[in-house]
Amino acid sequence: MDEAINLLQWPAMVVTVTASWLVASSQDRRRNWGFWVFLLSNLLWVVWGWATQAWALVVLQAALAAMNIRGARKTENAAKDEAESKPEATT
Repeated sequence: MDEAINLLQWPAMVVTVTASWLVASSQDRRRNWGFWVFLLSNLLWVVWGWATQAWALVVLQAALAAMNIRGARKTENAAKDEAESKPEATT
């Protein structure tokens, strides 16, 4: 079990880097996905931090998760506002 927990840090790192890449996208949809992928990375880091008793990391991930939730909401709201402001196409 200790080995599995120890190995968890590698997928957590890959998910975090992937989320960073997505959040940096100029496309709203990718950026929004990035925040959700960041939330997955927060969860993975919390599991690893809890198992290794890295309490500062657990607290950090909770704070970052709150910011990622905020980012996801803001990008979703921005996309909704943009869709509502576009004139409807008439055919």
